Amino acid sequence: MQLSNDEIRRYSRHLILPEVGMAGQKKICSSSVLCIGAGGLGSPIAMYLAAAGVGKIGIVDFDTVDFSNLQRQILHGTEDVGRSKAESAKETIASLNPGVEVVIHNTRLSSENAMEIIAQYDIVVDGTDNFPTRYLTNDACVLLKKANVYGSIFRFDGQASVFAPHLGGPCYRCLYPEPPPPGMVPSCAEGGVLGVLPGIIGCIQATEILKLALGKGSSMIGRLLLFNALEMKFRELKLRRDPKCPLCGEHPTITHLIDYEQFCGIPAEPAVPTANPDEVSVQDMQKALKDPKLGVRVIDVRDPDEWQICHVEGVTLVPLGNLPQRFTELDPNQTLYVHCKSGVRSLKAVKFLKEQGFKYAKSVKGGIQAWSDEIDHSVPKY
Repeated sequence: MQLSNDEIRRYSRHLILPEVGMAGQKKICSSSVLCIGAGGLGSPIAMYLAAAGVGKIGIVDFDTVDFSNLQRQILHGTEDVGRSKAESAKETIASLNPGVEVVIHNTRLSSENAMEIIAQYDIVVDGTDNFPTRYLTNDACVLLKKANVYGSIFRFDGQASVFAPHLGGPCYRCLYPEPPPPGMVPSCAEGGVLGVLPGIIGCIQATEILKLALGKGSSMIGRLLLFNALEMKFRELKLRRDPKCPLCGEHPTITHLIDYEQFCGIPAEPAVPTANPDEVSVQDMQKALKDPKLGVRVIDVRDPDEWQICHVEGVTLVPLGNLPQRFTELDPNQTLYVHCKSGVRSLKAVKFLKEQGFKYAKSVKGGIQAWSDEIDHSVPKY
């Protein structure tokens, strides 16, 4: 391929780098990258790859833009709230570099479509935020012999590596053979994330992609980079391929994609939703707060910082982390309604309380988010 005069001007700062030059820029322009996720990590990755001239960028994302995304997902603007993230990403990339081909896959990556989608690209970059998709991406990349540029973020901490057994390194399963139990690792929606953190980790991932495309430098294959933003410290761990890995080891037992929701211990959604006997609705919570004669006590197990954002009058704050020390303040013979942000932590609290003999503890389904949606719109959502 030949670079046009406009492309020479656009990529001139690459062209004068001896490690890139005209030949290297042609490699970048003829490469293709699949970006799984157009969120916190996917935003800086896609934007810098587009600016660098990667010829074809695939975007896999089925979600829509939410106000809470704007603190870190720089592919999207205020006017994009409610739009498809994939469509918004394509528009932003086209504005940044119209010479890049953007292919959107407005769908959830699954065992049924992953092999077909990933096979179309040279390099895959993991910008996901959940374990089933992370293991699915890893397995499909190993089976297809594609480099998987990995990154993850949480609160103030980030990780990055490149998994590529076909290039002599380990895969994600060598590092994490088993997923954590469901609910053990909070999501960014539950635990929060510093807005600039995905920018730092995403830029590291984009750097690794460009080095792979150029065939230059020392890649992160066989290395795991750990970053702590509060301490502004990087650490590096050496990774080795596990000879007993069921996917990339000496005697692999995984030869095709599996059910990753089941593998990660996430129960399948029933065809007909059934009521959880340990849950009550926000309408039930409202009745309990309005009528003291019902004898129901409502507690909030969110963190104090969340309580300061918003709370419901008449509700007692007992953070989940303090519950093992403070449950004796509660009456085991009283009906207790427990709520949190979305209903996840409150179910954990109810499980703990029942183990301590609280027979009448119930979780408020949907938490304060559902309260905002269905009872009081003046309560802010976060």
